[in-house]
Amino acid sequence: MRAADEEDDSVVHDGRPAPPRPPRRIPAGAPPLTQLQPPVRRGPPPERRPWLYGRFLAGVMVFLLVVAGGATAGWFIRQDRTSIDADKVLTDAGSSVVRVLSTACAGNGEGTGVYVGDNLVLTAEIAVLEPLAVAVVTRDGVVRRANLLGTGPDGIAVLQVVGRMTVPPLKLAADAPDPEAGRAILGYTAAGTLTSQTVGSVHRPRALSEVMNAAKLGGPVLAKSGEVVGMVTGDSLPAAKIIPVSTLRPFAVRGAQGLTSHSGGTCTESRGPQSTLTPALQVSATPLAVQAQRTLTNYLTLQNRHDFVGVRKFYSARLNGALTAAKDRQNHLTTYFFGATITEVTQSEGAVNVRINYLTLFSSNADGAAGQNCARRDQRFRLIPAGKSLVVDSTAQVVAAVPCDNT
Repeated sequence: MRAADEEDDSVVHDGRPAPPRPPRRIPAGAPPLTQLQPPVRRGPPPERRPWLYGRFLAGVMVFLLVVAGGATAGWFIRQDRTSIDADKVLTDAGSSVVRVLSTACAGNGEGTGVYVGDNLVLTAEIAVLEPLAVAVVTRDGVVRRANLLGTGPDGIAVLQVVGRMTVPPLKLAADAPDPEAGRAILGYTAAGTLTSQTVGSVHRPRALSEVMNAAKLGGPVLAKSGEVVGMVTGDSLPAAKIIPVSTLRPFAVRGAQGLTSHSGGTCTESRGPQSTLTPALQVSATPLAVQAQRTLTNYLTLQNRHDFVGVRKFYSARLNGALTAAKDRQNHLTTYFFGATITEVTQSEGAVNVRINYLTLFSSNADGAAGQNCARRDQRFRLIPAGKSLVVDSTAQVVAAVPCDNT
C-alpha cells in the first residue's frame, strides 16, 4: 500500500517523476501569517491658511461690478436728463408759438414768435422791419393785429397784440440750461406749418443751416422742461444765431427798459413774404378745381410779389383792357394776401365760379382802408377758359370785409 501511494505521488501522466518542490520563502521581518494588521488611524488634515490673493481678486471683481453698475445707471440718468423729444416739445408748447406776418418797407415780412403773456410776443426784428401792418396767427388759425413796441439788442423785437390772446404764455427759464442738455427750436414753414427740430446742446450745437428757413427766424429754443432758453435771431438766414434767455428776459415784461421805440414804416409801397401762396382746397380735388387752384395761386403769388406786369397773362382780354397795370399797382401798393382757402367751385355759362376767402394786410392809409390794416375777405372769381388753362375775368365781393380782430 505504501509503495503504491509513493508511486502515485511521484508519477505524472507521462510516467516521469515530478521535480521536488522548493521550500516557501518568508520575507525577513514579516509578521506571522495569523497576526492581524491594526487599522491605520489618520488625524485631521492640517488647517489651510487663508488664500489672500483669491480674496483680493474677489474684492476687485465686486468693486468693478459696483462701479460698472453705477456708471451705467449714471449714464441712463444723465441721458434721460440731457436728451429731448422734439415731438413732445411741439405737443406741449406749440399752442404758444405764433406765426408773425407783416407788410413792411424792409425785412422779409415773416417769422415766428413766442407769446410770453400780457399780450406780448417776442420775435426777430427782421420779420417786422419798418412795418405798415403786422399780424400774429396762432397754431389753430386765430389772427390778431399787432403793433411793434420796439426792438432790443441782438435783433429782438417786441410786439403788442391787439385784442385778447387765448393761448397760454410760455415761461422763460430762470437760469441758463445745462450746457450738455438737448434743445429744440419751434418754428413755422413758409406754408404756415409749425415744426419742432432738435438743435443739439450748448456744448454740442447742431448747425442751424440744417433746420432753418426764413420763416423760423424769431423761433423760441426750448429745453426739455418746456421753458424758453433762447431764440433764433439774425438780420438774414445765413446770419441766424441763438441768443440766450438772459438777453430775452428783460423784454418779456410791459414797459421794458432798454427798448428802442419805432413808429413803423413810412414807405408808400410795402411787401410781405415772397413765397408761393397756394390756396387750400375745401372742395373735392377735381381736375377743374385743381386747375382753378393753379390759376389763383399764380394770381395771389404775383400780386404779393408786386409783379403787376407778369400777372396780366392770367387776366382775360376783357380784364386786361379794363384794368391797366398802373391801376392794378395803385390798388395793391401795400397789400399782402395770406391764409387763402377755396370754398366753392361751380360752372355756369362756360365760366368757372370760384369762391375764395383770404386775409390781407395793408396800410391803414391805403384807399378804402377806413383806418384798418388787416381784414378777411370773401370774394368770387369768375374764370374763363384760355387755351388749356383758366384766366381771371372778373371778381366780386360776396360779403363785406371783416376786420381780423373779429375773426
